[in-house]
Amino acid sequence: MPQWFEIEDVDRVISPALLFYPERIQTNLQQMIGIAGSADRLRPHVKTHKCAELVNMQLEAGISRFKCATLQEAAMLGEAGAPDVLLAYPLVGPAVQRFADLTRQYPHTQFSFILDHQATLPLWEKVETYPDVFIDLDVGTQRTGCEVSQAENLLEQVKNSPHTFRGWHIYDGHIHATDLDQRKKEMEAVFGPVVDLMEKTGTQSYEWVCGSSITFPLHAAYPDRRLSPGTTILWDHGYSSQFPDLPFDIAATVLTRVVSKPSANTLTVDLGYKAVASEMAAIPVYFPQLPGATLHMHSEEHMVLSTNQAGDYQIGDVLYALPYHICPTVALHEHAVVVENHQFVGLWPITARNRPYSYGE
Repeated sequence: MPQWFEIEDVDRVISPALLFYPERIQTNLQQMIGIAGSADRLRPHVKTHKCAELVNMQLEAGISRFKCATLQEAAMLGEAGAPDVLLAYPLVGPAVQRFADLTRQYPHTQFSFILDHQATLPLWEKVETYPDVFIDLDVGTQRTGCEVSQAENLLEQVKNSPHTFRGWHIYDGHIHATDLDQRKKEMEAVFGPVVDLMEKTGTQSYEWVCGSSITFPLHAAYPDRRLSPGTTILWDHGYSSQFPDLPFDIAATVLTRVVSKPSANTLTVDLGYKAVASEMAAIPVYFPQLPGATLHMHSEEHMVLSTNQAGDYQIGDVLYALPYHICPTVALHEHAVVVENHQFVGLWPITARNRPYSYGE
């Protein structure tokens, strides 16, 4: 009996290839809704999949609010008819004009953006468009966001501008404690000052966009918080191995083939770092068929594996890789091969993988 990830008509698939498994994706989607308590409490991030077909699945499941990180993702969501889209990335330069145009191009979508500094407010006067604002708070990630202690002043700046204040964006992506109790303790510690801020400013009733794929189940215990997982829809080996308490299934793999056998204990596969993200682990993938394999070398188009199972494989044999980090892996592929009941049933475009390089031409 084939393993869950295997394709019976694999000769139809050129490697390396990104594979999506809709049944497992649907299971993950229902797990997200179950943890949240309802689809209405979710504002999932689309950065992981960048795929219009998955947006449609989420809409059909009752999700109406989304979060994204790029202009292309925002356009994808507008094209799909998403009712409410938060672009959770600072907008500067010509991106301001492009986002303003998206708000006019897709009037059925309520667009908003994050703000962490008053210096960006005048940029919107130039484009004569004033989308709704979520103030971005830094609770420890130290990437974007204003300090909680400075947020009250920024809130006044927004309220005195033509923009409408929608709420708060609070990403605690720095919390990666593998122990659930420790994870909860860290989350509650960083959110204490946030709760105090809401009470002081009287903004408890505004939307709080909270959490990461790891912490959103903790935030689900607080009914006033809207939850923003992303990786959960596809999951990956990195999160699966670090956080076994989270009930999600890996729903994407990368198919690769043996292209050379340099020695008795090595295999070369066509899985270079142009086909799989390689930035976060000693070996960027896990091979269920080669559980003890280690990375000997990784280059643009090749991955060389050290394994005592090398003798069991011939040139041309197929392997399935579970990426350690699925989000940037997806962005390396134009399409995903759709696999149902171990059969290749079609291709789904990775709709928002590209970026505009210029604007106004």
